[in-house]
Amino acid sequence: MSAISGTTQPFRTRSGGRIDRGRPLRFRFDGTAYQGHAGDTLASALLANGVHLVGRSFKYHRPRGILSAGSEEPNALVGVCRRGDQTPNLRATQVELYEGLAAISQNRFPSLGFDVGAVNDWLSPLFPAGFYYKTFMWPRRFWDRVYEPMIRAAAGLGKAPKTPDADRYANLYAHCDVLVIGAGPAGLAAALAASDSGARVILCDEQAEFGGSLLAETAGTIEGKAPADWVRDTVATLAARGGVTLLARTTAFGYFAQNFVALAERVTDHLADPDPALPRERLWQVRAREVVIAAGALERPLVFPDNDRPGILLAEAGRTYLNRYGVRPGRSVLVATACDSAWTAAFDLADAGVSVAAIADLRAAPPEALVAAARERGLRVETACVVTGTRGRLRVSGALLGRLRADGTVAAAGELACDALLMSGGWTPTVSLHSQSRGKVAWDDAAGAFLPGASAQRARSAGACRGVFGLAATLDDGYAAGEQAAEAATGAAPRTKPIRAAGAHAGTGGTLGALPHDRDAGRVKAFVDFQNDVTAKDVRLAVREGLHSIEHIKRYTTTGMATDQGRLSNLNALAIAAEALGRPIPEVGLTTFRLPYTPTTFGTFAGASRGILFDPERRTPSHARAEAAGAVFEDVGQWKRARYFPQEGEDMPAAVARECATVRRAVGVFDASTLGKIEVVGPDAATFLERMYTNPFKGLKPGRCRYALMLNEAGFVIDDGVVGRLADDRFHVTTTTGGAARVFAAMEDYRQTEWPDLDVWITSTTEQWAVIAVQGPLARETIAPFVAGIDLAPDALPHMSVAAGRFSGLPCRLFRVSFTGELGFEVNVPARHGAAVWDALCHAAERRGGCAYGTEAMHVLRAEKGYIIVGQETDGTVTPADLGLEWAIGKAKPDFVGKRSLARPDLAAAGRKQLVGLLTEDPARVLEEGAQVTLEAEPARGTPARGHVTSAYWSPAAGRSIALALVEDGRARTGETLHVPMPAGALRVRVVEPVFHDPQGEQLHG
Repeated sequence: MSAISGTTQPFRTRSGGRIDRGRPLRFRFDGTAYQGHAGDTLASALLANGVHLVGRSFKYHRPRGILSAGSEEPNALVGVCRRGDQTPNLRATQVELYEGLAAISQNRFPSLGFDVGAVNDWLSPLFPAGFYYKTFMWPRRFWDRVYEPMIRAAAGLGKAPKTPDADRYANLYAHCDVLVIGAGPAGLAAALAASDSGARVILCDEQAEFGGSLLAETAGTIEGKAPADWVRDTVATLAARGGVTLLARTTAFGYFAQNFVALAERVTDHLADPDPALPRERLWQVRAREVVIAAGALERPLVFPDNDRPGILLAEAGRTYLNRYGVRPGRSVLVATACDSAWTAAFDLADAGVSVAAIADLRAAPPEALVAAARERGLRVETACVVTGTRGRLRVSGALLGRLRADGTVAAAGELACDALLMSGGWTPTVSLHSQSRGKVAWDDAAGAFLPGASAQRARSAGACRGVFGLAATLDDGYAAGEQAAEAATGAAPRTKPIRAAGAHAGTGGTLGALPHDRDAGRVKAFVDFQNDVTAKDVRLAVREGLHSIEHIKRYTTTGMATDQGRLSNLNALAIAAEALGRPIPEVGLTTFRLPYTPTTFGTFAGASRGILFDPERRTPSHARAEAAGAVFEDVGQWKRARYFPQEGEDMPAAVARECATVRRAVGVFDASTLGKIEVVGPDAATFLERMYTNPFKGLKPGRCRYALMLNEAGFVIDDGVVGRLADDRFHVTTTTGGAARVFAAMEDYRQTEWPDLDVWITSTTEQWAVIAVQGPLARETIAPFVAGIDLAPDALPHMSVAAGRFSGLPCRLFRVSFTGELGFEVNVPARHGAAVWDALCHAAERRGGCAYGTEAMHVLRAEKGYIIVGQETDGTVTPADLGLEWAIGKAKPDFVGKRSLARPDLAAAGRKQLVGLLTEDPARVLEEGAQVTLEAEPARGTPARGHVTSAYWSPAAGRSIALALVEDGRARTGETLHVPMPAGALRVRVVEPVFHDPQGEQLHG
């Protein structure tokens, strides 16, 4: 790292704060090297080095500085460079400093100090609120070539990472009696009370340290100790208790039903060289019996002209930087306020040797005790005073003051030089999580804010987030909430042990909405939403445009839609809209608080579910053997299946033609392990299957198989397979490869919810069995040398039979079934022996002139026989009758899934699409799957198609192209000529029966 700029950290106090002054840390911001200390955030370290300018606003590219000290920060969004890439939009107020940290500012070009995008600020009259709703409507042809590219180029803040995320993320489930969200005074007291009662407690807080506002508190005592010392001792007490889990750097970002709360823990973001075994972040999915929300309150900005210049901070943020981080926000500070709390910030600054230019209070008569304390410190106090503007370009250099008259107008009162301005409009209780939990909020006139109403779940709010302020009152409220939660969760009797506190009393005052001023209202910008550049006049414009709902105003102006989700802007925007509408705030309403509470990384949501863990690659036991044989694979669901086995010089059509011909002539070996397999067992197994499938099964004898068709409740085909009865109370069910999980879930759903009276249980056995299909005229003699305990004679093991025996000494279930129309067997052996059985059968087949074949040949072979594939010959609207499978419906059965729907008139009406075969006039032309079927070669525009091609192949058996299609009244059109429009021109096709090879099935029964 190059020489450090400002190693003296000119705005760092000589002593104080919670930083480790003995551990200096080097870091970079926009390529410039600086120094901070362990315990700093990036924001506090920048302020210590005199850096206030940290970014540019989204719309006007105005210079912006650090505004707050917490996660509500709207301005100081930075990209942090790590592992060769950058993570954008991190709040500098939450980025903990570490050695070598490199951060960059965002939304500027070519530099932060000189941003050409700032021209938007000069052109702002052209970009009023909602301009995009009008500008981008015409001319229509501009949308694709002008508007959309421009919007996409301008959208977003920061730069998305260019490389895959190299970090790891973890996921953890937890249960507790009491979850306490927030570790400020109320949260610590609640956790202490709940654990005193013996409850299992999880306490989480988004900051690196527990304590919240107490870490910057200089007034008052708790149990006779300084607030920070009480925090230290309380955290140590909680940590020593076995039933308490403490989670710092952990944000509760989502509150779901049944007290399910999602927490995002930042595990290693604060480390320069993290252990690679540790995740970057961890998602905690917590189910709590009771929840205590102690989320505190947020200080509101004042809305006055040019209130967005760098160097303008919230008053409590200035106090936090001073007392917690040992940083002076400026050399000459103006404090503008409408409430008492900002006076405390002014006093702390003055006591630390910072020059306080003045305290400008909007109120005509602030509390006399505060005025007296200010006079004791020699501070200038201006009452009934309002800031009407600021000076400075890249940092505030002065403020214009005005005097409030009795009639509410403002008279100019001069200009005051300052390099920092601390402002406070009062406090807004944080009700986001309460609202997320479906709890209602209610307006409280005394508090001037919305407060939590009745909880919809087993939760309660405590402390400032429910309008309770003052040190003693907050601690008492938190302790009471913790006691109540523990009692509700465990039944334990409360062990009341009040916490003694003195000082740091609750303040008064506050203001909402835009402040009056003496400036030209049409020319100045008084910002409500800092990140999105929404001003007070934008909100008033929305009202003039006829938008009276706050939700509409929000979307028209984009106020409250920045990354802080309106936590700093919502109430001021509401107040401005209410004033413009001439209605009270409660009637205007409140916008919805949506999760996440703060921006949360996608990695946290994904956890370990990425790459192969997100979409597992499933391989059959013979995969390595097929790979060694040169197989070309395709993805079928999550399975890797051998598509074809090319020999030297063969492309796919040649390889598939050879494989098909070999199966028809001699024998072929096919890996069918991917078929879903389900064991259905129990006295009521046959009854269960009769209800799940269209076919009858009670009369099926052990050792026999039956084709099975499954419908959904609408009567449409969703899966098919073969069911083999192994015993009176045991069935082996196969499903399609892609439908295995879906069918199993449907079975389990019906078993548990619709027919819990049936004595039956089901087990997925897909991974238990390796299945090798041996098909072709020589199939019997190919498997015979390996089979023991099973009579393979045609009469003993006819088509659609199953028998248990041994294969090369291994336990085996042998099915005589065929999906090719040839003599066929399916050898089921334990999966661990699948590769060995594959080798044995392939060698045996090769000795008889056979070969291995893949899924492409399987598709051709089954299409030649007119066998359907669910999902190819079906599209979710196809019935058994449409497929010519009425014979698979048990007419005498009282019921099965979908039976009643089959009786609907529209499912039996004329004009339904039916499965047919198609032969092209030119036998060499192969149709495209999905191509439309029409009555005319060139139908008029708007003429509906009469069907579509579902399967199309070159058939070696037929010596020509073949196709299957769903065609309107297809079976009645047999012999007709139809047309299939293709890119090179329509093809004439003749409708035929959907069986192209061995229509009598003689080879099947060989």
